[in-house]
Amino acid sequence: MVATAPQPGIEELRPGVKAPVKETLLTPRFYTTDFDAVANLDLSSQQEELEAMLEQMRTDYNRHHFVRDEQFNRTWENVDETTRRAFIDFLERSCTSEFSGFLLFKELSRKLKGRSPLLAEMFHHMARDEARHAGFINKAMADFGISLDLSYLTKKRTYTFFKPELVIYTVYLSEKIGYWRYIITYRHLEKHPEHKFHPLFSFFDNWCQDENRHGDIFTALVRSQRHMWDTWHGKLWARFSLLSVFVTHTLTVQERTDFYNSLGIDATEFDKQVIRETNNTSARAFPVILDVEHPEFFKRVYRCSDRNQKLKEVEQSNAPKFVKFLRKIPLIAGIAGDFLRLYLLKPIDAEALRGTVR
Repeated sequence: MVATAPQPGIEELRPGVKAPVKETLLTPRFYTTDFDAVANLDLSSQQEELEAMLEQMRTDYNRHHFVRDEQFNRTWENVDETTRRAFIDFLERSCTSEFSGFLLFKELSRKLKGRSPLLAEMFHHMARDEARHAGFINKAMADFGISLDLSYLTKKRTYTFFKPELVIYTVYLSEKIGYWRYIITYRHLEKHPEHKFHPLFSFFDNWCQDENRHGDIFTALVRSQRHMWDTWHGKLWARFSLLSVFVTHTLTVQERTDFYNSLGIDATEFDKQVIRETNNTSARAFPVILDVEHPEFFKRVYRCSDRNQKLKEVEQSNAPKFVKFLRKIPLIAGIAGDFLRLYLLKPIDAEALRGTVR
């Protein structure tokens, strides 16, 4: 590897180590949960399915895939400053997200050992995959003279407690939306190799297969818990999880249009495609999915994004704190109002789509 000099203007903890970005609603979160409740989950209805997937995880199809080869033996000085900065931002977010998954799965495996052997081993293998991904991304960051101190993140990041049901919904969506992000990007760059400015993108195909397998495991976990898909409150939580992830995805993509432009991707069309595909895929697990083709859906989602950009502009202005606070109120209220209106849109009955016989 021939490392490029660090990007000017990047805050460092120490030379070559990037200071983590400020935690916001859009930065990847670190989770913890009720481990006793997870250990007591009744998996009997999906036992056969989970055991089959555990065999796949033991096989570890990608154990020889994430190896840096001669493609990486070059300098990256030819990558322009805007693209470089956008790529580092993408790498940091991706690395943090993968590392967050590693920490959660590792802790689940440790706490479930001896209590739920099937899940303990399953989470052990998923932690292996996430650690592999995070390490590979961090090495790609080092190509640009900067990297993350993952042990520092472990100690300093805030851990958010979610009940097991919400963890299952959220991780399922994280894995499936990750699959669609990676595979859509990979297919685009296959058609337009002139935009593939770093070899990391060549690994996205196998990478997203790990994401897909993890998502399938969480599909089985959702379906094993009847109250998560056969009750009115399960349907409400599924809608909330879908909408939260989709709005967050849009806000994140719209904040990072420079990155998608560098790949020759229209950020808005990419965002819509990822949301549509993830929504359709979610019909295999969730009791309801969102009507993303409703004329109000993307209109209101992008209005949330526009207001989010204005919030950032207010925060970065030189106005006094109290003035910033007053300027933010109508923007936050507008986002909350649009989110509520989106939540109240009539969902699509996924159980009917699945042809489920109860």
